[in-house]
Amino acid sequence: MSFGSAQAEVRGGRALAGFLVSGFLLALLGAILPAWGYHRDPPDFVAVGNYFLSLAVGIVAAAALARRIMVRRGLAFLQVFACVLSCLALIYLAVVSPPISTWFRVAGLVTLGIGAGLLNMALFNAISRSYQANAAGTVNLGGVWYGLGCLLATMLVQGTFYAYRVPTILIFMAVVPAVFAGIYARSSYKVEREGAQPTLRKALQDFRSLGAILFALLLFFQFGNEWSIAGWLPLFLIRRLGLSPGAALFDLALYWFFLMTGRLGSVAILPRVKHGRLLLGSAAAALFGCVILFVTNNGFGAATGAVFLGAGYASVFPLVLEAIGHRFPYYHPGFFNGIFSLALVGGLLAPASLGYAASALGVGVVVGIPLLGTCMVMLLILLIWLEMKVTGR
Repeated sequence: MSFGSAQAEVRGGRALAGFLVSGFLLALLGAILPAWGYHRDPPDFVAVGNYFLSLAVGIVAAAALARRIMVRRGLAFLQVFACVLSCLALIYLAVVSPPISTWFRVAGLVTLGIGAGLLNMALFNAISRSYQANAAGTVNLGGVWYGLGCLLATMLVQGTFYAYRVPTILIFMAVVPAVFAGIYARSSYKVEREGAQPTLRKALQDFRSLGAILFALLLFFQFGNEWSIAGWLPLFLIRRLGLSPGAALFDLALYWFFLMTGRLGSVAILPRVKHGRLLLGSAAAALFGCVILFVTNNGFGAATGAVFLGAGYASVFPLVLEAIGHRFPYYHPGFFNGIFSLALVGGLLAPASLGYAASALGVGVVVGIPLLGTCMVMLLILLIWLEMKVTGR
């Protein structure tokens, strides 16, 4: 191996490890809501919906900013800037914790979303070469780091819930992006070419392609399902089953743990198992987990449902991304991709929509809607198989 190749491999490893920070930042809201007191009466689910909406707005805004920053200042600067901005957003959220007005936290979460979105764009750019060589393996490995970050955020809140006040917990959490800002400050990256991105005409043509529409819908429902559970599981378990905040956060940690280890297992068995069969089996396991959560009335059922959901969701998203990459060569998960970007943005809005629905219909919709969404995922997998058979692709 040449010295240049070794350097590229080290940089790629650091970039993949950066997904730990991305997961840590985006999983924070679902874990911190009980600490902010949103499990108590009277429930303010509209405010929770606004929190998730503001985080999504920040992530979408980051997509418009990232490319300009990379061109002007470079990829390493973007990584450092994203980590520093996220660190400052967490410190600000520590200052404006309840009982201060919710709108101050909305502003902080928009900023946190921008920081997390900029970091995601930088990381996806940094792993472009690895993604082009091995799409499924790279996405799975990034997903493992991402899941580890989500697990770390949840366990940090769960472990300190009864020991420290919320501002102190958020200050502890701000250390993680600060550490990675220092790591990236000593690194250098070359901005990779994005490849053949779709023109507006090509993007509009995707809306006339049945295959593109089916894959976009699959992304929409799967992404929305994963983040709806991740954002709302603790509040659902506390209010529906009467679990303590610590026990509910432990079940959320179980969800992230099995999501992460499931992706590790997927990497090992992908070469030996038909991808379509694995995809359908994973969706069936997730559906079983949703049903358990919806009907259970005890802590054991809650933990079992979280385990099946995490394990079931583990391989769905990476396999869908790989299939889209084969059918639509311009696709890259970190860049603009026409109809597929619209699907991901729609999925980001799912946890916010649950807040408004729960305010009107009760907390049961938090699992009821993902249950229907998982049924849609299974139906769409079957429709995609049928479309492939008919078209011969």
